[in-house]
Order: sequence, then C-alpha cells, then structure tokens
Amino acid sequence: MSKKGILKNNVSDALANENLRGALGRFGDAYTGAREKAYAGKDFEELRRQIAAIKGAAAANMELLAQRFTQSARARGAKVYRARTAQEARNYIKQLADEKGVRKIVKSKSMASEEIHLNEFLNQQGIEAVETDLGEWILQLSGQKPSHMVMPAIHMTRGEVADVFSDEVKRRLSADIPELVRVAREQLRKKFLEAQMGISGANIAVAETGTIVIMTNEGNARLTTTLPPVHVAIVGLEKLVEKFTDVKPILEALPRSATGQKITSYVTMITGPTPAAYPDGTIQEKELHIVLLDNGRTEMQSDPVFKEALQCIRCASCLNVCPVFQLVGGHVYGHIYTGGIGTILTAFFNGFQNASDIQNLCLGCERCKRFCSGSIDIPRLIRELRRRVAAENGLSGMQKFALEKVLPNRKLFHSLIKTARTAQKPFQKGPMVRHLPMFLAGCTEGRSLPAIAAKPFRDRVDDLFNIPSQVDSKPEHPNGQHYKPAGHHTPAAGHPARVGFFAGCLTDFVYPQLGEAVYKVLKHLGLTMVFPPEQSCCGVPAVYMGSRDAAAKLARQNIVAFELDGMEQIITACPTCAHTLKQQYLELLDADPAWRERARAFAGKVRHFSAFVAAQSENGKLLKLKPSNLRVTYHDSCHMKGCLGISEEPRALLYAAGLQLAEMEGSDRCCGFGGSYSVKFPQISQCILDKKLAAIEASGAQMLALDCPGCLLQLSGGLDSRGKALPVKHTAEILAQNLST
Repeated sequence: MSKKGILKNNVSDALANENLRGALGRFGDAYTGAREKAYAGKDFEELRRQIAAIKGAAAANMELLAQRFTQSARARGAKVYRARTAQEARNYIKQLADEKGVRKIVKSKSMASEEIHLNEFLNQQGIEAVETDLGEWILQLSGQKPSHMVMPAIHMTRGEVADVFSDEVKRRLSADIPELVRVAREQLRKKFLEAQMGISGANIAVAETGTIVIMTNEGNARLTTTLPPVHVAIVGLEKLVEKFTDVKPILEALPRSATGQKITSYVTMITGPTPAAYPDGTIQEKELHIVLLDNGRTEMQSDPVFKEALQCIRCASCLNVCPVFQLVGGHVYGHIYTGGIGTILTAFFNGFQNASDIQNLCLGCERCKRFCSGSIDIPRLIRELRRRVAAENGLSGMQKFALEKVLPNRKLFHSLIKTARTAQKPFQKGPMVRHLPMFLAGCTEGRSLPAIAAKPFRDRVDDLFNIPSQVDSKPEHPNGQHYKPAGHHTPAAGHPARVGFFAGCLTDFVYPQLGEAVYKVLKHLGLTMVFPPEQSCCGVPAVYMGSRDAAAKLARQNIVAFELDGMEQIITACPTCAHTLKQQYLELLDADPAWRERARAFAGKVRHFSAFVAAQSENGKLLKLKPSNLRVTYHDSCHMKGCLGISEEPRALLYAAGLQLAEMEGSDRCCGFGGSYSVKFPQISQCILDKKLAAIEASGAQMLALDCPGCLLQLSGGLDSRGKALPVKHTAEILAQNLST
C-alpha cells in the first residue's frame, strides 16, 4: 500500500476510535479557557516576542553557544559529548553503560530520547530502560509511542490505562485515577532504587553557566537525576540559550501554553554534578554526562526558511488548538513529533520524504500561529515544505493542468466553469447540488454544494453599473492581452472615490449576489466600484499545492489588472483572498526586484469588505440601516480573525443593523472547509463541520452570519444536507438587504 493509502487508513482508524476523539476533544474544549486564565495579567504577545528574540538569536549562533555551553559545563565537572547523529548518541550511552556495568536504567520524559529510539536500542543490547513519567510508562507498557509532546498518553482513557496496569500487576484494577497513580508509584519506586543510571532530557540549556533546566509536573525527574550514580541528559541543540536571564520568559510561557497552568510543579536546575548519598552510606559525587544532540538541527539552522522552527520551546500549544489533531491524535503522523511543528521537525530529523504525506494533514486554518509561544509562522513553513515536496516529487497531471494551464488562462478557466454549470443540471435541486456521481461523490459527503450561478458576477457587471465597457491604455497583460475592464469608468473631479473589487472564484461564479451586495453598500457610501475583468483566481490553490511558480504567475496577473489610475483601495469579500493578496503575494514576489515594489503597493491597498465598511461608516452608523430584530450568531472564519485580525468590525456592523448577537461557543473554530482539503480528507472535514454545526444550533440563533464565501459554502451545505433551514448570510448581504432606500 502507498504512503497516502496508509495515511488515509490511519486517519479512518483514528476517527473510528471514540475513546481517542473523546479524550482529545474534552481537552481541546477546556484548553483555551484554562490557557486564557493562566495568562491573565500577562502580555502574551510581549512574552512571545521576547522568546522569539532569545531563541532566534540562539539559533543564529548555535555553534558558538554549543561551544560555550560545553566549556561552562565541563568547568563545573560535567562531561559533554557532541552527537552529530542519533546513532552517535545511542552509541555513546551504550558505551558509557558498558563501562559502568549498567544494566538497569530509569528515564524521565525526554522527546529527544524518543527521537533517537533509545529504549528499543538499549533493550536490544540487554539493558533495561524503564520510563518513569506516568504517561510514558503507560505507553511503554502498552507498546505505543507518544501522541503529544507534553502529555504523551493524552489519547488514552482511564479505562484503557486500568487495563494496561491490570496486565502489568496481574490483578484487576479499577479505573480510579488515585488508585492507578498509587499502583504506578509502588511499581516504579523499586526501579529507582535499583537503577544504575538515570536518563533525562532538558527544556533549556544555558550557555553562560552550563546549566540544564528541567520542568515537570511529577517528582520522577528529580529521582531520575539524583538517585542513580550516573545521570545522562540528552539535550537538543535548539534548547540552548545564551544567558541565565533568558530562562525566565520560557519558564513563564511553557506551562501556561502547554497545560494552562502558571508554573509546573517542579523546576529543576542542574549545574554540574552534585554529591549524592548511596545505599551503603557513602557520599560520592555523581557523574553528569550531557549529550548535545544535532541530528538535523544544524541543517535546519542553515536553512534560511526553516531555521525559524528552532524557536520552538516544545509547549505543544499548536497541537492543543489544531482542529485536525483534536480528531485524529498524534499517531497518524507516523513519527515522534506530531502536528504542524512535528511535521516540520520530522522533515529535518527523519528526512523530507517522511514528511511528504503527513504535511497534507494541515488544514491551513493558521490557528497554531496565533497560539505559538515562539512566534513561529508554522503555516508558512508547511507551505514551504509543500513547495519542496512538489518540486521533488512533482505534481499530478491533473494538478499541473489546473494550476499551470487553467487558472492563469482566464478564457479557458471561465469556459470550463460554464461547462461545469451545464454538467451539474441533472444533479441540481433548486440552488443546491446534493449528490454527485462516481469519483465526485466525496465532494457532497456530509454537505450539499451550491450550484454554479447561471450568470457569474463578471457577466453582470455592465448591467449592474449600467455603463458601457471601455478599453484602458494600460500595460499589456502578462499573457499578451490588452485590458478591457468592463463596468468601470474614470470619474470626473469631485466624483466618488474609485474602489477596486476583487471577487475571487466563489463570489464570481457561485455567489454573484454577494458581489452585488458589496456594490450596493459601496454605492450607498458614495463610492464607485471598479471591477477589472482581467482578474483571476487569487492563487491560493496553487500556494496550498506547493506550486510557487503558478501562484506567482497569478499574483502578477492580478497585480497588473488592478494597476488602474485613481484606485485607492481594493476590496474583497473573501478573507482567504484578502490574506493571499496582502501577504502571500509579498512572499511570492519578494525575490523578484521587478515585482517586489508593485506587490507591496498592491498589498497595501487590499482591505476586507467588513473592516473597510466599518471604518468608512463609523461602525455602521452612517449606513442608514433599517432595524432588524433577528437573533443572529457569528462565525469567525480562520483567515478573517486569525490572519487578518478582523473580529469586532463585522459584529459592530451587525449591531448597527439592529440584530441581536448570540455568540456561539468556539466562534473562531474552523468549519472544516479548507478548499480542496474537504475533498482530500472528507471524514476529517465532516467531523469538524459537525462540531461547528452543533455550536451554531446551541446558540439558538435565527440566522448565521459570516464573512467568508468558503465558510458559506461549507456551513450552508452542511445545514442543507442535515435538513436544517437556518439561513446563512454574508455580512455584505445582510447590510445590503437592510439599507434604507
């Protein structure tokens, strides 16, 4: 079976595991509230700015800090070994164990030891290595790997743990947590007393003092590092910081972001070996060995894009808020590190090919970016990983045709849309398509689809504006065509300002009424809409499929289309398009001197409709809206709130229309659309959709408001397929309907 087939089977198995979904779902639901409470009184943005600066500087000077740490630690009596590879680290520990006659080892939680598969290696050498962290011990007994970087056994229920412990102690145990903890303590205590070596990881390594810092919620780490005569700490090079004062921001953020607590139960700082009392009554100095592990980290450090990932402090907040992880857990990722950041780490620690399929699990909601304690732009790194995978493996024939031939060719694209409109008619019932045949069946799994409009927005422009098409003497289009921007004219002095409108594919061909609503609201504000017909797809499909060249071609095409004199702003009703136009184009064209400044000028004009209207109308006060008494709930789309930072503005406009806002639980949680993601992983998409629809229904609202055509497609289709009559409206439509004539 192919890797993709294995991945899809693993996803199906995970979704079928109700215990897994229940455990992860309960934690995910509680996490954001606990985290917010833990950060009360703290400036998270400032804290993570400090961490990013500290870790970014450390990554830039990794080799120098490693040398300084080595000198500082050795000066205090520790032995430091630089391991270039996982095998070198394993061999060092094995040779040390042989020299000291070690056959029994206790370990505290260490993702680095998991990364190098240390336990399996030692067991093959006849050395017993016992995990003493409760979660890690549970997994060791059950033959599993961690599914989470902080809470390794989060995917298991107390009943499953009781079964594992019952097998270990040979008697039936209840699922009472205090009882299970007591049994674990009894079983592990003798392991501590018998151990000849203790192995730990470290959360921080201070170059200035040679100190390692370990943060835990259990006392096992202190027993592991103090009782046995030999202590080995496995420390990834990314854990290095320059100064002792650099520890403070990480100590403040890590527990708050990881588990929603202000501080961990134990913070242990070890600077050199310390005297220890032994069972025979003697006091001897322990041996402290520190293995500084590379295993792909210097390769990551030398990469101009991925070096940012070294700012990670392993808090796992990106996993805690990931809608996909909350459904499938960590084991489907196939390697030690899980989630978005885990996919990136896997690419460097285990090889890019091992990350080529699991990167597809990323939905692109970008929620992780908002919560990351190290200010890592994880979505950007995932996009770059996709680009490199696509460059290495190539795109499928269909993908290449769609991205390189169809999307940039406006005439071909539009003709295919018209063909699809004709083909949909046998399956169309009213405004919706509820079933599609054969290989297209997955598109309507768990949701209906809106029918392609009989007349797209671009064909309605002249009638809407009631003016003739004109030809502007502008530079030629990249494909050689001259511009014929239908539906716009150059206003005389004193006339309303010209505002460009970027429709996007869904507004143009599926929801043209949304474009008309935008036109009505802008006209009401005394503004003239300009619709350049040379505009095409924003390019986000190409970005998400890893085709940088195709995305850049579309970016240039759209930039030129909107380079019209007097156009002060460019408005779009789609936050995904807005994010692409404002941010992705800067990335795509930054290396091209001929286009860099044009991209910046273009991006600087782009605004989302609701934020623009709120600013122009004093939050709706100038719109002269007819009051409405409907009870409405609002869905924050991922790119709207998470990428553009727009949340209060649409709510203000809804209030101005007299609507009663009933906030749903998790208003900013993803709806599960993700463009082609809902086709690639329909089961995941549907599960996320189900959770969102449940929150909408629980709000008791009479209408759902939102600001994203993609979310409109997903949520209205989900409601329709479930027989729910709740209307779903874009904020632009609501405002246009409520305008006083």
